Amino acid sequence: MTVQYIDTEVELISFCQTIADATWMTVDTEFLREKTYSPQLCLIQVATDEHIACIDPLALTNLDPILDLIYNPDITVVFHAARQDLELLYIIRDSLPTNVFDTQIAATVLGYGDQIGYGNLVKQCINVDLDKAHSRTDWTKRPLDPAQIEYAADDVRYLRDVYKLLTKQLTDKNRTHWLDEDFAILTSTDTYKSDPDNIWRKVKGFGRLKGLQLAILQRLAAWREQRAIKSNRPRRWILKDDILLDLAKLAPESIDKFSMVRGLEANTIGRHGDALLAEIKKAKALDKEQWPVLKKTKPLSQQQNAIVDALMALVRKFCDEQSIAPVAVCSRKEIERMVAGETDLPILQGWRNEIVGHHLKDFLDGKLAITTDTLQLNTKG
Repeated sequence: MTVQYIDTEVELISFCQTIADATWMTVDTEFLREKTYSPQLCLIQVATDEHIACIDPLALTNLDPILDLIYNPDITVVFHAARQDLELLYIIRDSLPTNVFDTQIAATVLGYGDQIGYGNLVKQCINVDLDKAHSRTDWTKRPLDPAQIEYAADDVRYLRDVYKLLTKQLTDKNRTHWLDEDFAILTSTDTYKSDPDNIWRKVKGFGRLKGLQLAILQRLAAWREQRAIKSNRPRRWILKDDILLDLAKLAPESIDKFSMVRGLEANTIGRHGDALLAEIKKAKALDKEQWPVLKKTKPLSQQQNAIVDALMALVRKFCDEQSIAPVAVCSRKEIERMVAGETDLPILQGWRNEIVGHHLKDFLDGKLAITTDTLQLNTKG
C-alpha cells in the first residue's frame, strides 16, 4: 500500500475527506523533546484499512482536518503506548479524544507481557520483524527520505492487524470490559495537567528530606516547573534535582551563601538567585502545619511478611490461570501496602480486582484458605 506524504493543506483536506467514513484508524506521532519542556510534534502517521499517510505538521499551519477526525467520538483511534501521543494532543487542543484504544494496555490483559514494546508485539501477533534502522532519527530535519517515511508508516501499518487480532481475542475471552478503567484514566485531562505544587515528589531523593526542608523543596520545585513551562525548556536546564535538594538542605539566607551549593554556577545565581531566595523565604514563613509530610510506613512484622508471601503465591496462581504476567497486575510493595491495611490500591480495582484482588481480600478476611502445596483453594463459607 502506497504511503501518502502530506505537506500541503489541500492534500490534508483531501485525505481527511477520503477517510472520514472510517470507524477506526491507527495513529502514531513522532516528536522531539530533548531541548524543550513540551514535546515538539514532527510527524503524524495515520492508517485505515485502505489508506496510509504521514502528515507533516512542520509544513502545515492548520492541522484541524486530521485533529477533527481524531477527536470524532464515532471513530476509534488506535495507538500503541498512547500516553505521550495523547499528551501532545492535550497540549495542542487542551482536551483529549474520548474514543481511544491502546494496544499496549490491551496486550497486557491478554498475556503478551507488561508494557510490551510495539516491535515485540508486532512480532508476536503477526510475525513481522520491524526495521529499527531509523529509531534515532531527528524528525525535525527536512526533507525526510523515503526510508524514513516508510519506517514511520510501519508504526501504523502493522498496528491495524494487531488491533484487529487483539479486539478479537478480547471478545473471545470476554475481557473487553477489563480495559474500561485504564482507558478512562488514559483519556482524562487530569492525567496530563501540570501540577507544580506536587512536582516536588518527582525530584529524585526527596525522601531524604523532612520538615522545613520539604517545604523549601516544594517551593523551589514549583518555581522550577513554572519557569520550565514558561521558557519551554527541560527542568534540568533550569536547575538539576541535586541542586534543588542541596538548596532545600542548606536553606541559604542570602545570595552570597549560594556559593555553598555544589554545582550551582555563578551565572545561574546571577540569573535566578533573587527568585530562589524569595522562594526559600516564603517556605520559611510557612506554619509547620503547612509543611509537606511524608507518610511514615511501619515495617511489617515477620507474620505480616509471611502473609505477603502467601498473597504473592495466590497472585501467581490466578495470573497463571489467565496467562497474564504477575508484574502486570501488582508488585510486592503493593501487596505489602494491602497487608498493612490500605484499600485504595490498583489491585482492588477494575480488571485486576476481577481476576486477583477479590481473592486476596477473601484470603485476608478468612474466607479463602490455601489447603495444599499446589495452592488448591478451599472456600470457607
